[in-house]
Amino acid sequence: MLRLTDVSKSYEPGKRAVDGITLEVKAGEIFGFLGPNGAGKTTTIKMIVGILRPDEGRIEVNGHDLAKDPVAAKKQMGYVPDESNLWEKITGAEYLNFVADVYGVPGPERASRAKELLDIFEMTEAVSDPIGSYSRGMRQKIATIASLLHRPRLWILDEPMMGLDPRSSYLMKVMMRSHADQGGAVFFSTHVLEVAERLCDRVGIIHQGKLRVVGTVGEIKGLFAKKEDETLEEVFLKLTEVTLPKEQLESIAR
Repeated sequence: MLRLTDVSKSYEPGKRAVDGITLEVKAGEIFGFLGPNGAGKTTTIKMIVGILRPDEGRIEVNGHDLAKDPVAAKKQMGYVPDESNLWEKITGAEYLNFVADVYGVPGPERASRAKELLDIFEMTEAVSDPIGSYSRGMRQKIATIASLLHRPRLWILDEPMMGLDPRSSYLMKVMMRSHADQGGAVFFSTHVLEVAERLCDRVGIIHQGKLRVVGTVGEIKGLFAKKEDETLEEVFLKLTEVTLPKEQLESIAR
């Protein structure tokens, strides 16, 4: 479904934000992309969706080479960024119609699909209001709805729970699982490791631009955990070299 081969990106000479990532996400799975701030998660996602161009490497989406056939590759994807910077003077309905036009979704299909998603996210009444009047969570919801109108095979989300209330966050997780169970693939980044541990079929941990490990949570724990009850969070801290002396931790606790 998604294949990255030796993908790299630099913003300045000699310093790679993403360094030679090779990764495959299969149909039917939820893949969690984990890493500390500045690790290269958002840069990688922006290369996958075509916002940034890799310096090196190849990206394929459902068999389409992103560099050689970008339109066909992008039609396979739905994308929700970490911050939904939308046009504030148009209504939610106008935005959804614009996105549906871009992806060529027929009128009757877009209407039924939009109604279904608006009902799920409790946005039916607000869809006629200007986006400028929306809260951050509402903007996240309308961006999520727009990303699913064309029924993408690959659903890409950058910190999808950010700004959502508990009910909407739960619905998002249910929809991610449903999307994968119906044969699609979900690729998402998150800082909420408990969510990744419960939800993901596999995870990858990126640090300083390099992909440190890929596997199921159980496989990664088996390789790196020293205790049976060790959490993914504790393993993550080891792999990303986040350690504090015991004395400093005790000082913080006080």
